[in-house]
This record gives sequence, structure tokens and C-alpha cells, in this order.
Amino acid sequence: MPLALKAPTALRRVVSWMEINWSQARILLAVKAAIAVAIAWFVAPYMPGVADDYPYYAPLGALVSMYPTLMGSVKAGLQTLAGLLVGVLLAGAVVVFVEPNLVTIPLVVGIAVLLSGIGALGYGRDYVPMAALFVLIIGGQDAEDYSIGYAMQMAVGVCCGLLVNALIWPPLNFSAAVLQLSRFRTMLASHLEGLAAALTEDWPPEPEAWTRYNSDISTTGHEVRQAVYHADESRKGNPRARRHSRDVGTDYQDLRALETVAFHVKDITDVLAGAGGLKPLSGELPDGLFEPLSESLLSSADILHAWESGDDDLPERLQAAEDGLGALLQAVDARTDAGAEALSPAASVATSVRRVIETVRIATGMDEDGEAA
Repeated sequence: MPLALKAPTALRRVVSWMEINWSQARILLAVKAAIAVAIAWFVAPYMPGVADDYPYYAPLGALVSMYPTLMGSVKAGLQTLAGLLVGVLLAGAVVVFVEPNLVTIPLVVGIAVLLSGIGALGYGRDYVPMAALFVLIIGGQDAEDYSIGYAMQMAVGVCCGLLVNALIWPPLNFSAAVLQLSRFRTMLASHLEGLAAALTEDWPPEPEAWTRYNSDISTTGHEVRQAVYHADESRKGNPRARRHSRDVGTDYQDLRALETVAFHVKDITDVLAGAGGLKPLSGELPDGLFEPLSESLLSSADILHAWESGDDDLPERLQAAEDGLGALLQAVDARTDAGAEALSPAASVATSVRRVIETVRIATGMDEDGEAA
């Protein structure tokens, strides 16, 4: 049996749904950006004082404030204005004393780039040198008026962007987080099933298939963490969150549990890869341990499937996983004649399986007797 991971039909449908949902989110963001830019361009000429001489900066302000989440838009807008203000003040301090020239302009830009390293500026870090350069080169003799107009119109654009993002269907990314967590659970279970199949049907393992296992787990884990973070960000300040409440804290708990499971699954993969001659690790599996190792991994995959589907038989599957682990330990004890070096891979796998079982038990709120804690 090939060891390559094959996503079940349900998982492929989940991934396809996520791709469609992502496209819809991008389309919505594009529409809102276009509306915000249009409003900013319409409002800009009506600004008082010198600001109406620089209306083209208002659409730019609207554009930089558009972000997939409302809180992200607020951060992007405010940090952009902060970075712009730092750059304007820096250039203004130079203009007061000397005229822009071949020496002062590069010097100011260099200082601005250094200041852009201030972590609090976030999205606005790139606007520090940009604003300083614009004031010195474009503002020139009218640097004061230009600075006021530039900053004011950018602020107008940012306000337009925030208003549009708040009023037109501010997104909630809860479903994406749920689907990514589901994908992670299913992937880890499929991985364990693949390892179990290799022990009884395809040993020694195929190098090409195994080398990408842990890399895929790490990549997926990062994507899941990003999805949960964006779900958390999307609810902050979002008026729709009152009607669609969700305990994101539970998602974070599930994420931490899955990251723990992933760590142990990767460790199992490395140990078995070493035992199969794919890594420079000592120890080969003695006869008689392949079957109990496989059964133990399959029972671990079962509890992940039960957690994913919310089956009521999770306590029974947890007990089956405990029984499978006990059978593995008994098999290891029965082969003490093989020596510690030969038994170390199986003992290491048993330890990781125990950690997986305990992690799922705690994450699902089950006590040692299989009852809800």
C-alpha cells in the first residue's frame, strides 16, 4: 500500500469550500476598497484650507486602510497615519533650518529608514521615509502647506475606509477557523493511519512519501494558527459579532491541543523513519512489534476521528486506545531479549501515543473513567 497521504472526499470538499470562501472574501474586500476610494475622491475637494490642493491623497488613505478584518483596518489606518506623521515631522525639522539638497535629502531618508524600525509603527513603517521624501521633494518651498494637506487628506481617506469596512458586511472568519481545525485533526489522523499501514503492509517505508510528512504537518499547523488568529481579530469591534457570538478561546484551546498532538506525531514519524533506515538513528524493530505498533497508531487515529466528528463513542475509543497502548507495552516487555537498543523505537512510540491519548482526553473534557470532566 502506498504511504502517500490521500485526503478523504469530505476533506477535499472542505478544502474546495475554503477556496471558494476565500475568493468571495477577496471579492468583497475589492468591492469595499473601490467604494471607499470613490467616497474619498468625492469628499477630498471639499476639505478646508490647503488640503483641497492635494485631493489625490484621500483615495490612497482609503486604500491603505482596507484590510480583511475591521480591527486590522483600524490598526493599518492608525499606524499608517502615525508613520506618515513621523516622516512629516522629520522632514519639517530639516526644512526649518536648511533647504533640501543633495546632502540633506539622503540624510533625512536614512534617518527615516532607521525610525521605521520602531515596532509600534507596524503597517506605517514604510510611510516614514516615504512621507519624509515627499515633503522634501514635492513640498519644497511649500513644505508646510504640503505637509498639512498630505496628512489631512490621508486621514480623510483612512476615515472613509474604516467607515465603509464597518458598515458594509464586516467579515467574521469563524467558519474558516473551524474548517482549518477540522482539516488539521483529519490530517493528523490520516497521517497516523498511513504510519500504521506502513508497519504491516509496506515496510521498510518509502523515503519519498515519508520525507514530506512532517513538513506537511508543520505547514498545516501554521495555516491553522493563522486562521484562528484572524477569526479572533475579525470579532474585535465587529458589530456582527454580537449576533454571531463564538467562544474563540475554545478554538485556541483546540489549536494548542492539536499542536501538541502534531509534535508527538512528528516524533513518532522520526522514530519510525530511523527504525526503517530512513534516518541515522539506531535501533531496528524486532519481530512481533509491528502489529501492536500498528494497532496502537490506528487506535490513536480513531480518537482523533471521534473528536472531529463529535461521536458519542469517544469514551469507548479512548479506552480502546488505552488498551492498544497496553498491548504494545506488553509486547515490548515480552521482547526484552532483543535488548534496549532494539526496543527503544517501540518504547519511544508508546510514550508519544500516551501523550496523544492524554492530550485528546483533556481537550475533549474527558476524565480517566471516560466521563465528561
